Amino acid sequence: MERSLTLELVRVTEAAALAAARWMGQGLKNEVDDAGTSAMRRVFDTVPMQGTVVIGEGEMDEAPMLYIGEKLGTGYGPEVDVAVDPIEGTNIVARGLWNALAVVAIADKGNLLHAPDMYMEKIAVGPRVAGKININASVKENLEIVARELNKDISEVTAVVLDRERHQELIQQIRSAGARIKLISDGDVAAAINTAFEDTGVDILLGSGGAPEGVLAAVALKCLGGEIQGKLLPQNEQERERCKEMRIDPNHILKMEDLVKGDDAIFAATGVTDGELLKGVRFHGSIATTQSIVMRAKTGTVRIIDGTHRLEKKPNLLIK
Repeated sequence: MERSLTLELVRVTEAAALAAARWMGQGLKNEVDDAGTSAMRRVFDTVPMQGTVVIGEGEMDEAPMLYIGEKLGTGYGPEVDVAVDPIEGTNIVARGLWNALAVVAIADKGNLLHAPDMYMEKIAVGPRVAGKININASVKENLEIVARELNKDISEVTAVVLDRERHQELIQQIRSAGARIKLISDGDVAAAINTAFEDTGVDILLGSGGAPEGVLAAVALKCLGGEIQGKLLPQNEQERERCKEMRIDPNHILKMEDLVKGDDAIFAATGVTDGELLKGVRFHGSIATTQSIVMRAKTGTVRIIDGTHRLEKKPNLLIK
């Protein structure tokens, strides 16, 4: 892939974040998603690549934009798989909460898992613990590994978990082990990324969430030297058939190389609302500010980019 695509992807996520941020706290989840998706789509049309959406907003008959299989880019340039979550945390934005992101990831064609839209059990850690965890081990064992590798007492380890009824037993196991818990309403891609940055105070992600989000998190952690493992959790016969079609045993551990192959991938995200890692969008009359992260697996480069946007010069949010 061409390194120039790193900054092109930031333009894409900035546009989505700027559009969605106007709906913060309005309680309108669908409007948040529509705004982010539409803005992201317009900017993608200007990116010099031949992209195919493999993680998107749904199948072609289920979503008007950024559907699985859609072609993105100008039609020339490198052929790439594209994973998108225009707004990771539409509920977060609608409620004015923490850690919503506009997210894009790309890899060379054929290198991203075409993850089905079902639950995935996940465990994610940062680079100091990568290679040590095992999703089949007990919660206590994995927490002890994290504590040892980070030179912490287990009482100082913080696990982040989606606040869902299905996680009550998991939460009890973490408490019994003596670790701290941070419950989040949505946004486990952001939570997985946060495990790779000590300043966020997050040490490990545990629990189940969307499989597509697992692929996005895998790209980010590949760039950062972290690790995520996953296991698909089909809930019905249709989802079990989908696993068979993909030749994936639900009991099989999906490791980094299963989720994102090869030695190169690019991940970009822009904060929509404030989070541990990125600031959210700020509006100052005709000027808006954004904060983004972009990273590339091949080089290990991570950039935090502060953007200032004169909105009157980009009425359609075509970020240049």
